[in-house]
Amino acid sequence: MAGFPSGVYALTPECADTARLLRMVEAALKGGAAAVQYREKTGDVALRHEQASELLPLCRRYGVPLIINDDLRLADLADADGVHLGREDAGLREARIILGPKKIVGVSCYQSLELARQAQADGADYVAFGSFHPSPTKPQALRAPIRLLHEAAELKLPVVAIGGITAENAVELIEAGADAIAVISALFDAPDVEQAARELNRLFVCESED
Repeated sequence: MAGFPSGVYALTPECADTARLLRMVEAALKGGAAAVQYREKTGDVALRHEQASELLPLCRRYGVPLIINDDLRLADLADADGVHLGREDAGLREARIILGPKKIVGVSCYQSLELARQAQADGADYVAFGSFHPSPTKPQALRAPIRLLHEAAELKLPVVAIGGITAENAVELIEAGADAIAVISALFDAPDVEQAARELNRLFVCESED
């Protein structure tokens, strides 16, 4: 499944209620989310394995990859479609050895084009830059300049923008070169998750028509 789709990249909220989490993620998938990242920082091992294992068949029913945030071991155990690695996580080469060549490996590159170049050389399937806007999830995150997306055009990889992204500010990022936008609050804090996903997804349709 190597390769990464363009569009809305839904990052799951912290939610100990697995049934509720599945309902929210399915609503995002119905609204056109192109990929899902399971992101659970506080849950215990049993909860994380339960949720990842139940999200996987849901995502596959919609033909959408499930990426596990940070946890290479969980990605392997759950047979997820890939893993997303940050600065403090396992190395990309280790991830590739464990998951194999067909799984997706994405890398957070923060505000650094050099990190992205290295990730490309090491075999990443996509790179993520951010935070482009103040984020309620990571309020202390450093800002990434919009020009970074223009500069990333040199990469032969899909580029994901992250950080405080909404339907109002996403257009500038997409026009600057973001292939996908990673969202949590703008999607899962919305009163209608499916409609929020549709509105975000529509931005990519409009951009392709221009």
